Amino acid sequence: MWKKLLLLAVLGPIAAVLPGNPASAQASRTWVSGVGDDANPCSRTAPCKTFAGAISKTSAGGEIDALDPGGFGAVTITKAITLDGGGGQVASVLVSGTNGIIVSAGANDIVILRNLRINGIGSGLNGVLFNSGAQLSVENCDIFGFTQSGISANTSTVSDLYVTNTYITNSVNGISLATSSAGMLVVIDRTRVFNVTTNGIGVNSGIIDTEVTNTAITSAATGVIVSGGSTRANVDTSSILNNTTAFNAAASGSIIRISNNIIYDNATNFTIAGGATIATSGNNRVKAAGATNPNGTITQQ
Repeated sequence: MWKKLLLLAVLGPIAAVLPGNPASAQASRTWVSGVGDDANPCSRTAPCKTFAGAISKTSAGGEIDALDPGGFGAVTITKAITLDGGGGQVASVLVSGTNGIIVSAGANDIVILRNLRINGIGSGLNGVLFNSGAQLSVENCDIFGFTQSGISANTSTVSDLYVTNTYITNSVNGISLATSSAGMLVVIDRTRVFNVTTNGIGVNSGIIDTEVTNTAITSAATGVIVSGGSTRANVDTSSILNNTTAFNAAASGSIIRISNNIIYDNATNFTIAGGATIATSGNNRVKAAGATNPNGTITQQ
């Protein structure tokens, strides 16, 4: 008996400093559910209720998946992670008077937002606010009802932004782009921006290139505006329809290149500031609304 007691006396202090139960560690994949609970471990059989509850239990580079329809709440992302709402169901972020999803990740972090419905109910600020991170991908999302922008990228790090198969509507701006870093590369593909009161796509300071393809912008004050010097937007195979102004190169040094687009029924098709450029490949289909025709000189390239 005394040998057993001696063994316990020796092993007890060692056990106290050993790592805790592995079950308490962060998981590479976690789950949320409309009937979950944030007190749960966020496993598939015991899911969490919100993205914010699950993110602290998910390791960097991991993934949070929605098991079933639900409202999963606003969240701030500070590490590499994927939020996936799943296909064919409502995975919603519903906010009032605040931002939906804030991405303030590290300089090497990649964040993916996929299959989400982000609803500002007419008083939210930005659907997605991208402050920092190496790369943000917004894929197959519906974003609507925001008083600032559906997607706002104003990064302090060298970053890439990819927006694909996404629908943005009933907001002040569709996609707003700026950076205080050395530059940002933006790719927007198969995206629709509809019924925004200011800019469909606004390209401001510090953007290296914005590539827009297979995208429709309708019922905006300005479809595409480039307002930063030495910034570029290339728009190809897209529809720019029924806007007050289709394209505005608004600052000296700003460049918009257009090719293979349908540009119909805008009150003004092109506005060009001194020192700015709108360059066409000559294969766009352009129709003015009423007697209004392009303003400024379009460069043939």
